[in-house]
Amino acid sequence: MPQIFTYDLCTIGGCGHVGLPLSIMFASKGKKVCIYDINEESMDLVSKGIMPFKEEGAEEILKSALKSGNLVLSKDPKVISESKAVVIVIGTPVDEFLNPRLSEIKKFFDHYIEYFKDGQLIILRSTIYPGTTEHIGKWIKEAGKNIDIAFCPERIAEGFAMIELAKLPQIISSFSDNGLKKAKELFSLLTSDIIELEPTEAELAKLFTNVWRYIKFAVANQFFMIANDHGLDYYKIHKAITHNYPRAKDLPSSGFAAGPCLFKDTMQLASFQENNFYLGHSAMLINEGLPNYIVQSLKRKMNLSDKTAGILGMAFKGGSDDKRSSLSYKLKKILQFECKDVLCTDPYIKEPYFLGIEEVIDNSDVLILATPHEEYKNLNFKNKTIIDIWNFYGKGGLI
Repeated sequence: MPQIFTYDLCTIGGCGHVGLPLSIMFASKGKKVCIYDINEESMDLVSKGIMPFKEEGAEEILKSALKSGNLVLSKDPKVISESKAVVIVIGTPVDEFLNPRLSEIKKFFDHYIEYFKDGQLIILRSTIYPGTTEHIGKWIKEAGKNIDIAFCPERIAEGFAMIELAKLPQIISSFSDNGLKKAKELFSLLTSDIIELEPTEAELAKLFTNVWRYIKFAVANQFFMIANDHGLDYYKIHKAITHNYPRAKDLPSSGFAAGPCLFKDTMQLASFQENNFYLGHSAMLINEGLPNYIVQSLKRKMNLSDKTAGILGMAFKGGSDDKRSSLSYKLKKILQFECKDVLCTDPYIKEPYFLGIEEVIDNSDVLILATPHEEYKNLNFKNKTIIDIWNFYGKGGLI
């Protein structure tokens, strides 16, 4: 007799940056979705129709989904058993030695395996180390469960999920035809543009995408350093080579390449290639080294030991409230070693030691734009030195 399920979908970790937008979108398409998450603060906010992070256009859709009854939340893991499909948004982080950690996702399955039922579809959504989908399939089989496993990687730019979930192609993969069919039926609710791959191909496609972006940012940052070391304005050169020239149009601006994915995924790919990924390691040295480059360049211009430095923006990218793996914090640590004092501000992130933007400007000798928030566009810096490697103010990025 076929299993009868209460929910079409359960999203484990469903209040985070990956799970919540997806849950909202499927609920808006008429699916009965249950969010399961152990973050009580986020669960409380979401249950009230409040997004726990910035995501353009999401809060209105969240409220509508809750009102319709298509979206519900639960702190009881038994809802996993009651769901036809289960989306898991647990990835594989890297450890202090830059190697991927499979232990967290293994612990997850060891803890929750009793709640999974025959006939379900498990969808892995976060970035995972190549081969992880296959490992999970073996763990499920060893537990005596008849469950289809799919890897369908999240591909959105944080902050634009409501647009991109429907606009971008969806990659799906599974080791079984039945799993592939189920995944296709589900994600076809979001878009008709579906790309089918083998699981390891899909895992690499996700890594390749993020690593390609990381390498491009490293190229731009290296070019910036070269130009700056010779007293030249990178952005004048950048404009010259990208203006109406299609073969260079994808050359980025310089700036901090950070966040929860790019560095981590580059190191995962390096590990997968037995640490013979020299291009990826070089990109890591450039991007992770940019905060120190800024400080060392400043030291050549002034004595920092008697200066107060102000950091504008602590999120990992402009317009975001996400501080995960933000290089602003690395910049802060380096400046604390070199300067008399370091002041920080951000319009979206609240920390006890953060100050208002005007207070930071007034009390700093040198200011560094670490995150190009739009709120910083028309500031009066009162003749203070401002370091703008992003060319946010259109005056070049010379240090």
